[in-house]
Amino acid sequence: MTPSRNEHTIAVSCEVRGRGYWSGRDVRVVMNPAPVGTGIRLVRSDLPSAPSCLASVANRHDANLRTILQDGAARFEMVEHLMAAMVGLEIDNCLVEIDAEELPGLDGSAAAFVESLRTAGLIIQSQPKRRLTVRERIYVNSQTGWIEATPPIDGHTSYEYRLSFDGPSPILDQAYALRMSPHRFIRDVAPARTFVTESQAGLLREQGVASHVTNQDLLVIGDHGPIENSLRFADECARHKVLDLIGDLALANVELVGTFVSYRGGHNLNGRMAQQLAELAASQIPLTQMTQSHHKAA
Repeated sequence: MTPSRNEHTIAVSCEVRGRGYWSGRDVRVVMNPAPVGTGIRLVRSDLPSAPSCLASVANRHDANLRTILQDGAARFEMVEHLMAAMVGLEIDNCLVEIDAEELPGLDGSAAAFVESLRTAGLIIQSQPKRRLTVRERIYVNSQTGWIEATPPIDGHTSYEYRLSFDGPSPILDQAYALRMSPHRFIRDVAPARTFVTESQAGLLREQGVASHVTNQDLLVIGDHGPIENSLRFADECARHKVLDLIGDLALANVELVGTFVSYRGGHNLNGRMAQQLAELAASQIPLTQMTQSHHKAA
């Protein structure tokens, strides 16, 4: 574990507003500067005493089609796009006030979070950012997919997703790989949107879930392509899976240096890999040393 750069926070507060996909509630997200060593801390501004939750794999809970964080009364759903934006822009410390349980779906991508955070500006802080460089292969799998982390190529971090479905699907097999940098993330991954097939969308609406979500709020893929919408990239579905992978692995709470490849993985496998990475990081810096460093910074 070696320092790579100093930690960053934003210069001024900024915000994003939208509706939750699952709840349909209007949500206001206010992102604020934070001291060194804070990490990304989510705050329920709508609840008495404003309980908070560190964006960490230790507070992660499995859910279908999204990532949930919870610490006591502080519960947050669909955090992955916000977290991807933080990683993509190299923002390490931020207090994020959210006046609902679910973050806004927006257009199904991280673009609105990125745009707002970029307007806030970046401040370089005094404490080195903890970095984990993958030295040996780490592998997690399920019955349908897998994720592996291997040492970086030429010292650069990259993420890759290989998308494939069993049987006939309107979404063709595709893959996308990103050599990570803020510029490439902003341009090539942040705008990639959440997607579902037409049959999946119909099933959700029949269950009374996301009934307010239109075909313009995300990509609904039919037999002839997006319905009442158009692709931003030919491989937008694979790019969005890379976005989710980045956001979920962010919960390891270190700067990751390695090659991360997912074949048909989802939030569950992403979370299991984040856990492995967090445990590896913790083993390389004794807890007492981390605590002392945090207290000195405070």
